[in-house]
Amino acid sequence: MENERYVSVTKLTRYIKQLLETNGQLQHVWLRGEISNYKRHSRGHLYLTIKDKNARIRAVMFAGNARRLTFEPEDGMKVLIQGSVALYEPYGEYQIYIREMEQDGLGRLYLAYEALKKKLQAEGMFDETLKKPLPKAAHEIAIITSPTGAAIRDLFTTIKRRFPAARLTVFPVLVQGAGAAASIAAAIDQANRYTRFDVLIVGRGGGSIEDLWAFNEEIVAHAIFQSQIPVISAVGHETDFTIADFVADKRAPTPTAAGEFAVPSRIELQRRLAQTESQLGQAVRGKIREAKNRLEHLQQSYAFRYPAQLVLQKEQECDRLIERLRGAFQMTVQRKRDRLGMVERLLSQSKPNQLVARAKERFNDRERQLARSFSAHFKQKQALFEHRIDQLNHLSPLKIMGRGYGLAFDKEEHLIKSVRAIEPGDMINLRMHDGSIDCQVWGIEEAKTNE
Repeated sequence: MENERYVSVTKLTRYIKQLLETNGQLQHVWLRGEISNYKRHSRGHLYLTIKDKNARIRAVMFAGNARRLTFEPEDGMKVLIQGSVALYEPYGEYQIYIREMEQDGLGRLYLAYEALKKKLQAEGMFDETLKKPLPKAAHEIAIITSPTGAAIRDLFTTIKRRFPAARLTVFPVLVQGAGAAASIAAAIDQANRYTRFDVLIVGRGGGSIEDLWAFNEEIVAHAIFQSQIPVISAVGHETDFTIADFVADKRAPTPTAAGEFAVPSRIELQRRLAQTESQLGQAVRGKIREAKNRLEHLQQSYAFRYPAQLVLQKEQECDRLIERLRGAFQMTVQRKRDRLGMVERLLSQSKPNQLVARAKERFNDRERQLARSFSAHFKQKQALFEHRIDQLNHLSPLKIMGRGYGLAFDKEEHLIKSVRAIEPGDMINLRMHDGSIDCQVWGIEEAKTNE
């Protein structure tokens, strides 16, 4: 009987499973941890391990709950989960069945960042063709940043060192925390109400994603996109990217780089000025040499050495051209006269009055012939018409009826052609040439034929 104290593994496992499943606290567990060993089954179930520095637990999220996720889990992702603890009997392991899961901490910010980035890109706010070009040398610069941060010192130092003629106007704003996004957007709108600014620099120094979050807000993105003044975004370090960087007309990896984009280098301008001055001097000296050589060439020419002879030569040439022009004019006039005479001779030979008279006489002859022909044709057709009328009168049934004949019709107005078509007592209508007679048949006698 001692063996009855021992239970099977199955019974023990089920007992532990029952204990876990009847514990109210274990059926509503909120857990924070990191994903590892993540796997998505072909049926849509998610299998993973949730761990922290000292422990781990297996987890399952069935397809019905997994379909509600707004992100794709991956190894190393920090998550917040809600579910129930149970025992998986085949392996005797406890695990958590996940009902809800969301990213923890930075994960939520990252999702918001990606969602807004996707939305604004679809609206065309990142379109490179809409970005405004920066001026080659900005003289009036508006800086929108914190007045106490390192960014403002870097910008002032860089711009004044490179281009001392630039005038800087600072619009102090909050760059992190509550109200920072609205403060930045309002400063951008305010700067646009002034027409003197050549460029706006919007930015701050480096920091965590939470510190830079104001530059990932939609209100700031719209203010930058709607700015009529070109905007340089200078947020964080070179590896930091914010929504403002994508919307701005130019992204500077650092505030120092923003100053370099806004203004040219004084040393570089001086070098280019000296180079341009040298090139201009060379060009002027070349033009002077060219003009001097041309002047010397002209001074050695025939016109300068013998001007009187040249004038006499030109006068002689002018006389020759005048004679050629006079001869050409006379030849043209003579050709026109000859042509006019030829036309007059042709007209006199053709005698148009006589031609018109002969044409009129032919027309009158044709008119008389046509009248005679029409009269003869009409008489012929009239005689033929009268002949056909006589033929119709001879063949007309009325003509025959005038000689004493009549036509008999039954009550349906059918012509009676035989005595067999009627019977005694039938009413008939007898039509004569001068009227009709209603009759009743009293008797019928069929004619006898010799067969």
